[in-house]
Amino acid sequence: MREMTLLWSKTTGDIFPGVPGQTFHCYVFGLTLVFSISLVVEWLSHTRIIKSKSADNLTTGLLQTVMYGIRVALAYLVMLAVMSFNVGVMVAAVAWYSVGFLSFGSRALVKSQTVPYEESPDLPPLNC
Repeated sequence: MREMTLLWSKTTGDIFPGVPGQTFHCYVFGLTLVFSISLVVEWLSHTRIIKSKSADNLTTGLLQTVMYGIRVALAYLVMLAVMSFNVGVMVAAVAWYSVGFLSFGSRALVKSQTVPYEESPDLPPLNC
């Protein structure tokens, strides 16, 4: 049975057991994957892709459902990666969720004078 403590490792053996190529380069690739997925989850949480005027309610609802399912699946993948108890993976996930929020959800990088959340995004907030 695996230990349930946080550890710091530089190989993929602890994150992805049984994967060939247990090297530092594979570890960096795994962290990059966690970075990317975290950023996409935040983007999906704050985006407005669906143009409500151009589609009827059924089409809009189906598109929202598909987007919600993708966001939840990706968020669960990040959660499973964090449950590897690898500190590097946890730091990567938290850091890139934060960068995603800074990029897509905060006022820091927005050039317009509109306040975030004034127009609601396509999906409801990601709550625990």
